[in-house]
Amino acid sequence: MIIEVTEKDKRERVCREILRSLPDWFGNPESVEEYALGCRELPVWADMDPDKARGFTAFRPTSGCAGEIYVMGVSIEHHRKGLGRELFWALYRYAKDEGFKFLTVKTVQMGCYPDYDRTNLFYQSLGFQELETFPTLWDEQNPCQVYIMEVK
Repeated sequence: MIIEVTEKDKRERVCREILRSLPDWFGNPESVEEYALGCRELPVWADMDPDKARGFTAFRPTSGCAGEIYVMGVSIEHHRKGLGRELFWALYRYAKDEGFKFLTVKTVQMGCYPDYDRTNLFYQSLGFQELETFPTLWDEQNPCQVYIMEVK
């Protein structure tokens, strides 16, 4: 069941637990901590069973008309079961209700790693389109692909 997580400590804990369980995507401990602390102040949705998260996502406004999927993670045993899609639609409804016109998401560019290729295909299946690539935003081994979607 997808719920909005309203307690700051729980937002942080859920993010940290899920991301630590996904080292193929979130293997940098400093990055995990940055995301976890960032989630304290952002809208977060999670699938809880009953108190353990199976997945989560967080929304971050980036301008008056756009916001981003700040971070999203689904525990590996729940991949390919529709949970990521459900989490995304909870975030999307929030963005729409709040009047945002665009959603963006950043990931590693297609063709670099098989795990991230699946991530790219997931976002494309939701309707995101390639906007721009930043070859060295993160580092040369991880070119940043930015996707965009109109919120209708």
